[in-house]
Amino acid sequence: MSLKDEFATRNFSIYGQWLGILSMILCFALGIANLFNLFNPLLIIFSIFALVSCAIILFIEVPLLLRICPTSAAFDAAIRRVSTNYMRAATYGVMALIQWLSLLIGVSSLIAAAVVMTFTALCYAAAGIKGQAFVGSKTLGGAGVAQMIV
Repeated sequence: MSLKDEFATRNFSIYGQWLGILSMILCFALGIANLFNLFNPLLIIFSIFALVSCAIILFIEVPLLLRICPTSAAFDAAIRRVSTNYMRAATYGVMALIQWLSLLIGVSSLIAAAVVMTFTALCYAAAGIKGQAFVGSKTLGGAGVAQMIV
């Protein structure tokens, strides 16, 4: 199934997964960019949260990495708990809320990560409400690709 075919299925979990990848890229780029903010040192804390969110999203959205990267059993269990659409929506909702709270300190580019993570949470919530099963993108290592390695 090609990427175009995956988007044509109208499964909100596919949209959420690709928005999650966009969230990861934004969290990484904006987290690093805001680490060097000399005018507002408190914003550095939210930059670190963005970088941590990036790592969490990477393992949530690319399940193949749990098999490749040497991680602890506790970390693997925590990431595997985020397997349903509702749990993913809640996880993204919490990460988005943290970035929205950065606005209390000052306006920064981290708002872009907050907006995209909010849309990601809404896509996963819509998939859960519509009763759509989580479908992982084959491009990102879902649908049995991770099992073929073992």
